[in-house]
Order: sequence, then structure tokens, then C-alpha cells
Amino acid sequence: MAKKASSFAALGGLVYSTDGGRHCPDCGQPVAACICGQSQVAAGDGVARVRRETKGRGGKTVTTVSGLPLAGDALKELASALKRRCGTGGALKEGVIEIQGEHVELLLEELAKRGFKAKKSGG
Repeated sequence: MAKKASSFAALGGLVYSTDGGRHCPDCGQPVAACICGQSQVAAGDGVARVRRETKGRGGKTVTTVSGLPLAGDALKELASALKRRCGTGGALKEGVIEIQGEHVELLLEELAKRGFKAKKSGG
């Protein structure tokens, strides 16, 4: 039994829990209460994926941009700029920018112009 306790300590603490939702990998706090600030940067490979979606939206087309390596305020500013560029509305939900309508090619060009590595995803 003591051997299991030492191997648990070697892992660095809590391995999995559904109690508090997502946790910051560095400080171990829930993402909303993160004290180190690392959880605000989106996880991923830094490639923005732009795709067209209609599923679950009542037949309406929405273009989504995910995987951007930006934190909260910078991501909000980029979402606003992309909505203005497309001339439509949209939303920012859980780190994914949603733009109303089909604007895949326009968003790919705009993201490339702003220095992001972007690619078309899903067809």
C-alpha cells in the first residue's frame, strides 16, 4: 500500500477528477481560479483551423475559427475585427470564433495577413 502512495506522489498529485471541471496543468487550480495565468493561452499546435458548419444550427451556415494561440482579450479583439471584415455578426464561445455565414476563404486570407498560420478544415 505504501508503494502506491509513493507512486501517486511521483505523479504530482491529482490525476483525474470531475469535481471542479478543467484544471490548470501548472498550478492545479480550476481554470476559472487559475493563479499562474498559464491556462488562458489556448492549447493546441498554433494552427488556426477554419471550417464551415451547419450541424445543430437549424440549417444556418456558420464559419468557425479554432486553435488560435491567443488569450482572452486578444482573442475578443480578433473576433471583433474578423466580424467587421466579414460584415456579419458572430460570437466567441469557449475559445472558438463563430462568424455568421460562409466566409472560409475570406477568413483564411485575413488570418494569413495578420500573421497566423491558418488552414481550411473539414472539406
